[in-house]
Amino acid sequence: MYGLIGKMRAAAGKREDLAAILAGMGSMPGCLGYVVAADATDPDVLWVTEVWESEEAHGASLTLPEVRKAIAAGMPLIAGFELRIETSPVGGIGIDPPAE
Repeated sequence: MYGLIGKMRAAAGKREDLAAILAGMGSMPGCLGYVVAADATDPDVLWVTEVWESEEAHGASLTLPEVRKAIAAGMPLIAGFELRIETSPVGGIGIDPPAE
């Protein structure tokens, strides 16, 4: 499995608009989990946590028309990307551990 955790800063006052775009992308092939969360202390920050079958599935998702449309709509609302961490998920609630 392949995971990403990202901290994204929205333009001032635009966090809810950006969150709606990101959270509304629907299903993506190979995506096992996709959570958009508002930061509890910073009114302009979102955290995005993703779990994918593979890094290739994540890359392929970036070519989907609905994802490209969401990226285009969201970019003007983004002030910056502050953190990006790649992970190797091993399981959890809602996530089956990889087959051995």
